[in-house]
Amino acid sequence: MTEILKRNKALSVNPLKASQPIGGSLATLGFNRAMPMLHGSQGCTAFAKVFFVRHFREPIPLQSTAMDQGSSVLGADENVVVGIKTIAEKSRPALITILTTGLAETQGADVHRNVREFREANPQFADIAVVAVNTPDFTGSVETGYAATLTEIIRALVPDAKEAGTYPGKRKRQVNVLVSYMLTPGDLEALRDIFEQFQLRPVFVPDLSDSLDGCLTDDDFSPVTIGGTPISEMATLGDALATVVIGASLTKAAELLEEKTGVPTYRLDHLYGLKANDALMSALAEISGLDVPERLERQRAQLQDAMLDTHFMLGQLRIAIAADADLLAAFIDLVQEMGAEVVAAVTSCNTPLLARIPVASIKIGDLEDMEIIGKANKVQLVIGNSHAVDTAERLGVPILRAGFPLYDIIGGYQKTWIGYRGTRQTLFDLANLVINFSHEEIPAYHSVYAQKPAAELTNLSERAQSCH
Repeated sequence: MTEILKRNKALSVNPLKASQPIGGSLATLGFNRAMPMLHGSQGCTAFAKVFFVRHFREPIPLQSTAMDQGSSVLGADENVVVGIKTIAEKSRPALITILTTGLAETQGADVHRNVREFREANPQFADIAVVAVNTPDFTGSVETGYAATLTEIIRALVPDAKEAGTYPGKRKRQVNVLVSYMLTPGDLEALRDIFEQFQLRPVFVPDLSDSLDGCLTDDDFSPVTIGGTPISEMATLGDALATVVIGASLTKAAELLEEKTGVPTYRLDHLYGLKANDALMSALAEISGLDVPERLERQRAQLQDAMLDTHFMLGQLRIAIAADADLLAAFIDLVQEMGAEVVAAVTSCNTPLLARIPVASIKIGDLEDMEIIGKANKVQLVIGNSHAVDTAERLGVPILRAGFPLYDIIGGYQKTWIGYRGTRQTLFDLANLVINFSHEEIPAYHSVYAQKPAAELTNLSERAQSCH
């Protein structure tokens, strides 16, 4: 049974987590012509925007209700209603999400009522989807904010099967795919290729691979997202053959979607490692009624060979991991599959998944906690986001950068971690870090005579000859 170690500090030192509004914004950015609006001060939105721009290195559409001292005390309902109207008039997005911040939640904002007031006062914008989500940044993390926003989008935009006349299997090859925040745009591109090899058409909800993949467009400027899942696709989810859910954090969203549509659900915690990807192939073979394609069988054999090649470096390696729950579970499964030992596991907040992760204990805390636990257990490698780089340097060990944000490397957002090929490359990356850092090389032998002056060595030689 995994022991969950609760916080025992009154503050965070070198924080690990990103906030819920950032997670909610990330989920929104995966839809076409979307605009997230944070209900809070301008600083809250600016902080989130810095995270996104440094990670994706792209312009990010993000708006704020710009609460000030007066509205924080007297109420900011008008800020929300006017903000929605302004965005609707100027940008004509297909989707607007209203995401609360700690300031708005403390003030007592009711953004769901604000959306109803906007609808009543502005019927001309009935074609624009507006979804309100409570995402206070004093609780939860980017993972929970992402999941909560996706749940509310499904609640608002997916029609009930009886009302819409949809039924499972109407679209013979469509598969709904709910994807966790931990899947990068590169992961989604690889996942799409896997589905298409089974002759299936995946509808990603949301699809960051189309909106934040770093693609240059013909437009000089767009006030809303370019690419991503079209809002029109949400009405077709009830006609799909099946729903594949990747990430335990999306359990509530998956249950809601199945309740509204009746489409059967296949749940996978992650797609890191041989066992997890075998589960995906089995699910897709069952859904499609086809055998696993030879190309994927070959990739599986290549992964097995990579596991043989790298187990010398990774077996019994002592690893510290800091990440939100979904990503933490994925990496723990991956490295344990290779025989490594997780000596420090730290996450941002408590979730039901933690109790199922096969490790002795998990600390709810920050990067300082990982550093203390890792040092005590003589950690040899760290896995974490860019905030953990300094921690790894102080521990004197290499770091595999993973998660969000990644701001000190180029292309981190596009890296492929999943599938047989992604897992293979991850094992190579881990092994190369170990080799290059030389964590267990035999130390060079220095002769005691190399330290002595030449005259003393001459005397020793003469004495040796006299003995003979």
